[in-house]
Amino acid sequence: MEFEETVIEGRNPVLEAFRAGKTVDKLYVQDGCMDGPVRTIIREAKKQDTIVNFVSKERLDQMSETGRHQGVIAHTAAFTYAQVEDILEIAREKGEDPFIFLLDNIEDPHNLGAIIRTANLAGAHGVIIPKRRATGLTAVAARASAGAIAYTPVAKVTNLNKTMEVLKTQGMWFVCADMAGTLMYDLNLTGSIGVVIGNEGSGVSELVKKNCDFTASIPMKGDIDSLNASVAAGVLAYEIVRQRMGK
Repeated sequence: MEFEETVIEGRNPVLEAFRAGKTVDKLYVQDGCMDGPVRTIIREAKKQDTIVNFVSKERLDQMSETGRHQGVIAHTAAFTYAQVEDILEIAREKGEDPFIFLLDNIEDPHNLGAIIRTANLAGAHGVIIPKRRATGLTAVAARASAGAIAYTPVAKVTNLNKTMEVLKTQGMWFVCADMAGTLMYDLNLTGSIGVVIGNEGSGVSELVKKNCDFTASIPMKGDIDSLNASVAAGVLAYEIVRQRMGK
């Protein structure tokens, strides 16, 4: 399975990409460049709820592969994003309690791909990622998922906390992985659950952690104090699988 992300440069090509319905992961616009064509591109980006990053001309020059960016560069995703409702609908169709991964600013596309792969194998119904300060569905992430990206939907949201609050109104509970939490074996992780995995370096952010109902620690006996984000996701996921199976 081949996955390709595209870098699109120039005003007309970027505008046509939006109007053709391509999934634009990131849009970069030169600071101070706000003439008519650029404003039109930004309007199209907002229609798709695409985050617009305003950067210096020097930054765009560094990013440009052609030298003809005309003040705008767009990165299209290697795979189409789903909606959160699509993930919930999969759970309903299967007659199962929702089981979702929420990733708090995972920046390494290899980790994102590995977590999507784990989510698929553990029977999770989907993955939710934030739009800002996190990797998206790049070709690297898609390949690292080993094909799971074609079966496990990934939704991209503007605000992870607000998404969690909405899901709580629908009966979902949230658990985050944190070394200071309760031993995962001592928690009831059955029912409708969202698993929150934090950034590779800083872990789960304080605001997101406060929004979680449980904090689960993974027992570790070695000389270092943390697991790779995708490994932590796998360990916690299979404790949930074990509890769901009633073992």
